Amino acid sequence: MDSRGSTPGGTVDGRVPEDLAVVVDAVGTVTVWSAGARQLLGYEAEEVVGRPAAGLLAADLPESARRHVAMGRRWATEVALRHRDGRRVVVRLMGTPLADGDGGRPWLVTPAAPEQVAGPVEPDAEALWDLTLAQLPVPVAVYDREARLVSANEAMTQVMGRSVAEMRGLTLWEIEPNPPFDDYDRLQRQVLRTGEPVFHENFGQSPGEVRNHAWSMFLSPLKDESGVVRGVSAAVFDTTEQYWARRRLVILNDASLRIGSTLDVTRTADELAEVAVTGFADFVTVDLLESVALGEEPEPVPPNQPVTLRRTAQRSVLDGCPESVVPTGATTFYPVDTPPMRALVAGRGTLTAAGDPGMQRWIDASRGRAEAVARHMIHSVMMVPLRARGVTLGLVHFLRHRTAESFSADDLLLAEEIVARAAVSVDNARRYTHERRTALTLQRSLLPDRPPDLAAMQVAYRYLPAGSGADVGGDWFDVIPLSGARVALVVGDVVGHGIHASATMGRLRTAVRTLADVDLAPDELLTQLDDLVVRLDREEGPQTGGRTESPTPGEVGATCLYAVYDPVSRRCTMARAGHPPPAVVTPDGEVRFLDLPTGPPLGLGGLPFESVEVELAEGSLLALYTDGLVETADRDIEVGLNLLRGALADKAGPLEETCDRVLRTVLPARPADDIVLMLARTSALDTARVRTWQLPRDPAAVARARKSASEQVTAWGLGDAAFATELIVSELVTNAVRYGDDPVVLRLIRDSALICEVSDGSSTAPHLRRARVFDEGGRGLLLVAQMAERWGSRQTATGKTIWAELGLPGD
Repeated sequence: MDSRGSTPGGTVDGRVPEDLAVVVDAVGTVTVWSAGARQLLGYEAEEVVGRPAAGLLAADLPESARRHVAMGRRWATEVALRHRDGRRVVVRLMGTPLADGDGGRPWLVTPAAPEQVAGPVEPDAEALWDLTLAQLPVPVAVYDREARLVSANEAMTQVMGRSVAEMRGLTLWEIEPNPPFDDYDRLQRQVLRTGEPVFHENFGQSPGEVRNHAWSMFLSPLKDESGVVRGVSAAVFDTTEQYWARRRLVILNDASLRIGSTLDVTRTADELAEVAVTGFADFVTVDLLESVALGEEPEPVPPNQPVTLRRTAQRSVLDGCPESVVPTGATTFYPVDTPPMRALVAGRGTLTAAGDPGMQRWIDASRGRAEAVARHMIHSVMMVPLRARGVTLGLVHFLRHRTAESFSADDLLLAEEIVARAAVSVDNARRYTHERRTALTLQRSLLPDRPPDLAAMQVAYRYLPAGSGADVGGDWFDVIPLSGARVALVVGDVVGHGIHASATMGRLRTAVRTLADVDLAPDELLTQLDDLVVRLDREEGPQTGGRTESPTPGEVGATCLYAVYDPVSRRCTMARAGHPPPAVVTPDGEVRFLDLPTGPPLGLGGLPFESVEVELAEGSLLALYTDGLVETADRDIEVGLNLLRGALADKAGPLEETCDRVLRTVLPARPADDIVLMLARTSALDTARVRTWQLPRDPAAVARARKSASEQVTAWGLGDAAFATELIVSELVTNAVRYGDDPVVLRLIRDSALICEVSDGSSTAPHLRRARVFDEGGRGLLLVAQMAERWGSRQTATGKTIWAELGLPGD
């Protein structure tokens, strides 16, 4: 059989003696040394027998041979031996285990079989299997029935950071007494006990690695021919790439669920930072252009000018974001030709290390930034612009210092995907903020600034727009002084939200004021208002293909409550259109909700409204409100009404304090709709400030009325207004006598103005006309209009009333 040896001078070929035979006992000592062995290596038997066989080796046995030796199986391989003269001799040998009566396992070492003499030694099936396991790039290890390591391939030794010799005979917990190896040891014993395979996944750093990896471990029982479990094998697969791919999908899904939960720019930016920190970054900042942070249209980023942005959000794996050098809400400055500025202008994400020259210049430009980078050992940075609909909104910084791995190209793709989704939400929030601010400005411009100073009642109100979770609604209220010292109160709620609802509210409020000026009764006013809403509904149908579709009735709708209070009679006339009922608090504290006919909401058309008149004691409190105060999605309206009843029943106090108490008691935690609350405490005019005369339809009554009015005005201490009063009374009574019907009544009221009223039984309304030069009449109302500050007429149950107001002397 051929042998190959290597000497200092080169390689020589020779033959292995056929009678070469060496016996090595179980402890590795040579017990038999044949003549062929002496011929091959030059040692006499007395020089070798009784000594360790390892001294004859020029190199360690190959791993496959050592494994076969450990398992007591035959092996065949090339072996490097040392000749007595120092030469290195490489021969192909075969080891065969022998039986020993003492329970040991001696080995017979002989040349390879004769059929292998012509060429290299070809391993048998078992040897090939051993080579496969030894050279498999997947870490593999075998353990005995006591979960102690028998052998492991080279890939496993690299993962464990120890050689097979160091680990052989030890359990995993003895090899590495740290978690998660206690769990691995438990799983191995479970496989040995049950005979069932186990699959386990883990992410962490193995003893032989410097970075975290994801591992998929298969623990399988090793059974003999009879099915008895003799050991357990462990095959470990590195699934780090698959782990990060799944992790990225989880982060993207998390981003889609968590980012954009509200229409608030700051909250949306904070959600972006929170998702990134919990997903793959250690520190994240979100800087928005100043205009975007304020909800305005984003301004173009100038490439050659520095840009100021606002730090809208930042999150860190460390409490308090100690890495930050810019507080949340403060402004930050991007100079020209710096990495952040270039990323903003280019509109593309960048991936850099803290030591890159350009990044290092940016870091060194700020002492605080340089100290933060050095203190926290920030080593990897990504900058991704926030862009939506082709417009740049800001810049997001992603940094790592706790995570050993630098950001990868896949991380940049993930960051760009998350930022792109967040940018749409930020832009939507910005647009909403802008529209909401516009709607609030419009709405507040259409609502009263302060309660008017009225003799008939004291008024206080609160208007609360909906929170950030909903659009601005169309709630409105108004206090309208009417003739005869009367006051109209109105509260309404337009269907819908946003600018359109605010604009509709403004149109309805204007219409109510116009209709109130002609002194329509509450039910008639609501009827006219209903017709207006129906017309608006028809005019504002959806546009399709350049034509207006037939609208669905009620798309433009509203509810409304209209009340008129007369301080002379202390009577209040009310009507409502689908609105919550008003509450009345008597002077002794009793609270009741008035049982008014509900009436249909405005915009349905054709359905009647009904007025109800109630008498209110002086000092009564009238509460008008919109449904947002008492009705929510998670609370029945009856609950809200009971809360309102309890809040109004408390000890009477200033109206402003009562408003605040009602809101504290009744207001939902997060109002989803606009809220209007209006409180009015009624007063009654002293009978001494009102004087009434019944007049016959006789021309002679004009003089008596003129005289009586002059005397009363003088008695009130308003002698300077006597002449104007006589003239107005003369003209109004003359018209009533000449053109009206019985009964004719004259009434003077001293309020914030001097009010002259003449009523008669005719419903024909008067009107101004231009008298010609030679006309004997037609100038009466013209004179009244010239003398009075304002005048008008109103319909009554028995006819009409013409009234005129004079300013008090000294006003």
